Amino acid sequence: MASYNRVILVGNLTRDIELRYIPSGQAVSDVTVAVNDRRKTSSGEWVDEPTFVDVTLWGRNAEVASEFLSKGSPVLIEGRLKLDRWETDGQKRSKLRVICEKMQMLGSRSGGGSEQRTGQRPAQRSGGQTAENQVSYDSQSVEDYSTDSGARDAQPTGNGAGYEDPNIPF
Repeated sequence: MASYNRVILVGNLTRDIELRYIPSGQAVSDVTVAVNDRRKTSSGEWVDEPTFVDVTLWGRNAEVASEFLSKGSPVLIEGRLKLDRWETDGQKRSKLRVICEKMQMLGSRSGGGSEQRTGQRPAQRSGGQTAENQVSYDSQSVEDYSTDSGARDAQPTGNGAGYEDPNIPF
């Protein structure tokens, strides 16, 4: 039976990173990434629905993240799911988390992206549509995933926000 365990998240850190070292000397850090899902309610109003995902960073990823990222920093995480199970006071517990294998800092170099959230309303585009969640990428700070094996061109996936936008190049 074939299986595939891969997760890609783009979101913001919910707190500052606390770096620690295990006895073998390897760096580790546990962070939480907030990922928003934007949907339309039955009344036609847009609602952001956040999902909070626990992520474990190891080695150099943990060290780089603790040095350059802080609460609110936008980040791309690629990794795999891991289910932890334990028992406390006779109660069986479990928790699903992501083990980070690749981490990419997003946003500007100066402040980790926190200056982008000013509480202002999104800018209006032609046609009355809003420009939601726009992030300008520095060509040196975003990995080129087109060289990964199995990479494909992006394809439209449904009737999400902006799906009918004529400026989308597909």
